[in-house]
Amino acid sequence: MKNMQIKTNHQKIMSRRKFLWLTSLSVSGFIAGCAINPVSGKSQLMLISESKEIEIDKQNSPHQFSTDYGALQDKKLNDYIELTGKKIAARTHRPNLPYSFRGVNATYINAYAFPGGSIAVTRGMLLKLENEAELAALLGHEIGHVNARHTAGQMSRGMLTQVIVVSASAYAGLKNPKYSELAAALGMIGSGALLASYSRNNEREADSLGMEYMVASGYSSKGMVGLMTILKGLSKHKPTMTELLFATHPMSDERYETAVSSAESKYAATRALPLNRQRFMDHTANLRKIKGAIQAIQEGESAMARKEYPKAETHFKTALQQAPDDYAALVLMY
Repeated sequence: MKNMQIKTNHQKIMSRRKFLWLTSLSVSGFIAGCAINPVSGKSQLMLISESKEIEIDKQNSPHQFSTDYGALQDKKLNDYIELTGKKIAARTHRPNLPYSFRGVNATYINAYAFPGGSIAVTRGMLLKLENEAELAALLGHEIGHVNARHTAGQMSRGMLTQVIVVSASAYAGLKNPKYSELAAALGMIGSGALLASYSRNNEREADSLGMEYMVASGYSSKGMVGLMTILKGLSKHKPTMTELLFATHPMSDERYETAVSSAESKYAATRALPLNRQRFMDHTANLRKIKGAIQAIQEGESAMARKEYPKAETHFKTALQQAPDDYAALVLMY
């Protein structure tokens, strides 16, 4: 009995040592993982290298693009988006990333970026824009997230959280197994929240960088004001098609007011730069021709979300009557 008690105590001592060791690893990982942010020039927690960002991008972005029914069937428009994005990317803090830009066939309203520079805009979002400067503002904003390493930063904080939780779970489990389960569950929730969306600070920084990049590329700062006006209007209604947009990119009156203030002060001299409305309209003409079909698809997807399948089918049929070869409508219908 005495020997068994000694063994148990030894196990506890070793486990506590393991806990301290794991905790020290997390601290040393924090110190070793500090890197200079390419935008701010300040040190930040970063456990993911640039090469890892690119690898994560290559592994995950194709799946998302596929989920969004692939790149636009309109090659001319897709090439235009790519050219516009590349023009802006060349004037950023990280111009050497393997940037790529495309429109995708999804009809919900959004734009998004992967950490290695793969960026997409949905048809629903493209139909809301009025000129090339607004497109430049949108792409500049997404490039801003990439340059400031927002996703990599969130992932690094999530990794550190998991290390601490594993360490705490190992120690707490010695006292009571329930504590271990609770600590693990809390850790999962915390990490998930970190990766769920951009923070308001992330959005402010991406807005600021987007404005900086677009005007450096020769666009009027009115483009960012126009984009913020669109987003402000959409945020007041929050239809089904914008839920993901505002879940991942929180909107506020402050963002709009900051854009207006910056355009009228810091970037006042750029207000006379071109919006390139006609060029944008020329390249999006075919998309706007099937606007009715895209709206029908949006209504059909909303009906599906409500499990109103007969209504959804009716909307998809309407879409196909207007655009018989539309890939998204065909997939949703059949």
